[in-house]
Amino acid sequence: MGKIELRKNSCKGRLIAVEGMDGSGKSTQIYLLKRWLELEGYKVFFTEWNSSVLVKKATKKAKTANLLTPTTFSLIHCTDFADRFERQIWPLLRAGYIVLADRYCFTAFARDGVRGCSPDWVRTMYSFATQPDITFFFQVPPEVAVNRILDGRPTLKYHEAGMDLGLAADPYESFRIFQGRINDAYISMVPEYGFTVIDATQPIDVQQQLVRRIVSERIDLPDFKWKVRSRV
Repeated sequence: MGKIELRKNSCKGRLIAVEGMDGSGKSTQIYLLKRWLELEGYKVFFTEWNSSVLVKKATKKAKTANLLTPTTFSLIHCTDFADRFERQIWPLLRAGYIVLADRYCFTAFARDGVRGCSPDWVRTMYSFATQPDITFFFQVPPEVAVNRILDGRPTLKYHEAGMDLGLAADPYESFRIFQGRINDAYISMVPEYGFTVIDATQPIDVQQQLVRRIVSERIDLPDFKWKVRSRV
């Protein structure tokens, strides 16, 4: 597998992404970061995986009918990402916002690879994307992440559990295997894409303080303050 570089961010804005297995706590951490930045008066925009209005209905319909092969699954998620990148992420980076992404193209690199898609093919599809200025990887033992998910959810969705891969007849066992493989894929990307690793077994507030400190150190936050216009 050859390394495919993402283009460097040359915009006024800054891009921060969070990655990690389901149950790693990444969504909680980026929400807390978003609220902190907003309350401090910074220009912030939030986007999350698989949320394009253009693609969402088609994705839901295909999942419900179990029509998605690994390749079509990959293509439809890339379409979703491309739509959000063109309409939201790129314009707001150019406008000087701090863009927060709850999962980025690395989610596709991990999941699609586990589903059997060629890693080079997947990376080439996303080669238009901008490299985040910071990518936090919330690392947690797979068994901990899986137990967090299962404790709060009585049933697992078909694709969420990786049942389309035939890993196990039991959806819970399939989920454990699927998430373990995704975790391995993330770990292999840490040096490749310069992830900032956060120990996600720590208390939520301890993680958040570390995230805020890293963001403050690596991004010149005062540049992103809303400017208050004085009245003449």
